[in-house]
Amino acid sequence: MLKRTKKDDNNTSFTAGHPVEEKAAPPALRPSVSEEKYTGEQKTTIGEQITIEGSIRGEESLTINGTMKGNIEMGKHNFTIGTKGRVDGEIHAQNVSINGQFKGTVKALGKVAVTKEADFNGEIKAKSFSVEDGAYFKGVVELDREPHKKSAGTDAPGGPLSPETGKQSVTPPADAKMEK
Repeated sequence: MLKRTKKDDNNTSFTAGHPVEEKAAPPALRPSVSEEKYTGEQKTTIGEQITIEGSIRGEESLTINGTMKGNIEMGKHNFTIGTKGRVDGEIHAQNVSINGQFKGTVKALGKVAVTKEADFNGEIKAKSFSVEDGAYFKGVVELDREPHKKSAGTDAPGGPLSPETGKQSVTPPADAKMEK
């Protein structure tokens, strides 16, 4: 049986099997294709030497390493403030990671992460939230959550639930000690 040598798109030679039964090139010899092409996730980075005043809207993930004053609307995409980034304004995104300076309001559909390099001053409304040790954080956090479903026959003690917020009012007993 004769074996033929073929060349792929990268001009790399490999041996093909029987002419009727073509074998695929080994994974190491296949042309490389960017994962980004298949995930559809594109990313834009605004560099350290760029200053923007105004609004940004986008349908891809964004990282700001420069300075931004204004509103940022990323829809269901992620937003990151780099370690040298400075943002003053309002952010609407899927997930937000703050590594630099931020002053304003963050509204995330998912998670907000404030890293140890961050300097945060503002408000956060998100489904989940984390702050690393060493971060400067001065602000208010409101976490969204799905209301708990009551099973038949069990009522939550402590008072009525507010239908809008899912918050419950609790009054401590008169003899309870408060710790600081």
